[in-house]
Amino acid sequence: MGVMTQRRQLIVMRHAKAGELPGGPDAERALRPRGRRDASAAGGWLVAHQLAPDLVLCSSARRARQTWQYVSAELSAGLSAQPEVIMDPRLYQADARQLLDLVAEAPPENRTIMYVGHNPAAADVAEILTGRPADLPTAAITVIGLEASWLALATGSGDGAGEVVASWTPHSQ
Repeated sequence: MGVMTQRRQLIVMRHAKAGELPGGPDAERALRPRGRRDASAAGGWLVAHQLAPDLVLCSSARRARQTWQYVSAELSAGLSAQPEVIMDPRLYQADARQLLDLVAEAPPENRTIMYVGHNPAAADVAEILTGRPADLPTAAITVIGLEASWLALATGSGDGAGEVVASWTPHSQ
């Protein structure tokens, strides 16, 4: 399959389907039942492909935290994965370049980093790194294989240097 042959992998995941919160803050929108099912299915897909992150960068928005909760439950059961998880409020409204700056802060020994967050940053990062437009509906995952260091992603020298090595959407089940 080639997924495990890349030097580094960035797993980009958009949060699962959330409901509305009329009159409430956007950051507090919770997952809908479909979102919970899709997030669990996404975790199952990661397990089936032996994709366990070393580090998870997760938006502090409720829907992203809940998405990670469901994905993590599947990873823990299927791979005994216990990655370091950083819930970072800067990821809530980060654009693609800000997201890449945060990824660049990761220790170089981390080989697989997972981002759980929002569009347009998720799709934009995938496009910047692969040079191809990315479609990331809710709960979708794109795994990008990289030869560049995490630090290179912040400087722009990793732009276009990645390739999509695997992807999943709830509709591809």
